Parts: sequence; C-alpha cells; structure tokens
Amino acid sequence: MPDDDARARGRTGTGLGLLLALVLAAVLLTALPDDREGGGTCGARTVRTWRADSALTGEFARYGDDGTRTDDWTGGDGTHSVRLPDGRVLWLFSDTYLGRVHGPPNPVGESVAWRDTSTPLVRNSAVVMSDSGRLLSTLPAPVFPDPAPQQWRWPVAARVEPRSPGSAERVVRVLLWTRAAGQAPWIYGVPTATEVATLSLPGLRLEGIRTVLDQRSVADPARRTLFGTTAVDAGAWTYVFGGNDAQAVSRPVSQAYVARVPRGRLGEPGAWEYWDGGRWAVRGRPEPVLGDGRRRGVGSAFTVVRDGRTYVLFTMAAGIRGLTTVTSYWSCSPTGPWHGPGKGFRPPLPAGEVAAYNPQAHEALSGDGSRLVLSYDVNWLTANATSAQVNLSRNVSLYRPRFVSLRLAPG
Repeated sequence: MPDDDARARGRTGTGLGLLLALVLAAVLLTALPDDREGGGTCGARTVRTWRADSALTGEFARYGDDGTRTDDWTGGDGTHSVRLPDGRVLWLFSDTYLGRVHGPPNPVGESVAWRDTSTPLVRNSAVVMSDSGRLLSTLPAPVFPDPAPQQWRWPVAARVEPRSPGSAERVVRVLLWTRAAGQAPWIYGVPTATEVATLSLPGLRLEGIRTVLDQRSVADPARRTLFGTTAVDAGAWTYVFGGNDAQAVSRPVSQAYVARVPRGRLGEPGAWEYWDGGRWAVRGRPEPVLGDGRRRGVGSAFTVVRDGRTYVLFTMAAGIRGLTTVTSYWSCSPTGPWHGPGKGFRPPLPAGEVAAYNPQAHEALSGDGSRLVLSYDVNWLTANATSAQVNLSRNVSLYRPRFVSLRLAPG
C-alpha cells in the first residue's frame, strides 16, 4: 500500500492537474472569437407582439397604383432594403412588373386595379424612398443585367461600405444570386453563383459586379449554396447567411449556411470565410448551421437580426404551414446551435390561392430597436408561369410586399 508521502504527492499532483485544466479552460474561453457570444448576455427570444403595418404596405400600394408613368415599379418580390448616407432608403426587388396600372374594374368586372398581361417583367429593380418614407422613383430596370442568355440576377442583402478599406468615399454593395433557366423541379432557375455588385453614391450607378462563390462545379443543384439572403453586423464582422434549394426537390425545408467578411469588405471575394462545420475557412466547403431536411430548417429565403447578443432567424415554417406561417429560431452565435422553431404567427394574406414567403427584416425602418419591421412577399400558388401572370395581372395588389411590426421579448 502507498505510504503517507506517496498519498500526499498524489493529492498534490491531482490538485495541480485540476488547476492547470481550469487555467487552460479559461484561456480557451477568452480566446473564443467574437462570433461565440453567449453566457449571461445571450438568451432565448420570442415574438411578444406583432401587428400589420398598414401604413408601409399602403405606401407601396399607392406607388404601384400610380399610373402616371409607364416605366416604374408596379409590383415585385424578393424585398430587401438599405438606408443610404443621405437618409434615403434603397429598396431592391427580384422579379418585377413595370408598366401601367389601370383602375378598377378589371376586365372580368372585379373592383381591383389591374395591368395588361403583356406588361413587361424584369428580373430585378430598385425603388428609392425619401427619408420621410415616401416612395419617389424607380431606377432604370433591370439594374443588374443578365450575365448571359437564359441567366439572370436577383438582388438580396445590401450594405453601404467604404469604397476601399480606410476610404472616406462610400458605395453600396449589393449581393446577387445568379440563376440559370432549368427544367422541373427547377422552375425558379438553377442556382449558379453569389456575386457582389457596386453602386455609386449618391447616383446609384452600377459600377461593376464580382463573383464571390461560383457553384457551377457542384454537380447536384440541390447542394449548391447561394449567400446573401440576409446579413448581420457584429463586432469586426459582417455575417452573411445563405441557403440551398433543397425545397426544389420536395423536401419540407432547406438548410441555412453562414459566411463572414471583415466589415467593409463585402466586395473582396478573398476576404470571405465560410463555416465548414468546425472552423472558418477561406476555401472550405460550407456546411449547414441549421436544417434537418424535415421539421427544422429554413425556407427558400429567410432573415436574421441581432437583439442584444442574441441572433434571431425568421423563416417560413416547415411543411404546409410554410405557405402561411412565419416562425423563428434563436442562437448565441451565427454558427449555432440554433434553438427552435418557436411559436409562429400568420400575417394577413389577400383572398385567393396565394402564399406568403421571403420574410425579411428592414433595419432601416426599425427605429431605436424596440420595434422590428418585417416584410413578406405574396404570390399566386401555381407551377404554371402563364397562369400566375394572368392572376397577378388581374389583381395587381397581390404581387407586392406586405409589412408587419414585431416586438421581441425573452422567452
């Protein structure tokens, strides 16, 4: 049996080992990067209250129904926004109807405004709002030209950044999704690449487009990832979220991914880092941070906001509820783990065979942080493009963003 000295030496060694382990753990905790926020400063968030924002929804209806011009926005989806340095707000849209709107009744006798079915549809547009909240004008559309025949660009998140690191001159960086025409199930196009466009200030002139992540080498389109559905600034980084198109192949939900870029450097492809499941890597293969392909995951587009140090993600719910219901997840880190889904809510929808999609937060309109403005898009439920165009033209109010105001609370 060991003598007393040996037992004492054993106790000393055990105590020293425990002390070293505690010191090492403390060092590792203090060395965690900015994105691993948590502790007592991060906690669950849920939607405490929400209400329809009829004033903002009505402003888009007013502008879209104005028939005095024939080359301006009358309806669109893919709603994103960014506040410019002079106080204006730039609204970015994907597929967009231009042309003239006619007052009611429509050709079938309904008391709604309408447009001709021959009205042009462009792949993207931008509308300028005054600092007082009045929509003013539409930029010449499309703002971002097609990269090639049977290909197009959809704008997503945007940021105002220095033209180059340290520069006093600022520009607008707009993230773009590039898609190519495809056969079913890719009726909304095959994802091909994430790009970044630069717009001048204050004139909003397109200066150039750079490819950030080319996905054409990924054989399975359902595994291709496009980034930019939403972006969140935190510390020294801008976190850019993206997703795949798993829903196109009959899965209830898609998966969410995240990249990070030093703040102010969205336009530098070499500055982007992607979460590969264990670390940030410049050329690593992105791995999902949320989504099991069944009950937990995201819609084709989603948004993320930061409430204190808690990240809150809003998306359409999984399954059939994804046509009507917005739900949410929360996390202490952009890379997860993400908790949820939380209890959802059903924003107002117009009558007809329609669905809601693409919930997006609008920081430019959310004030002091006590209120969060969220938009959602509405479309006709059909896989037939001709039928959709007929119904969206018969009643122009359908294919326009609608808005709600939310308040978050611990929960």
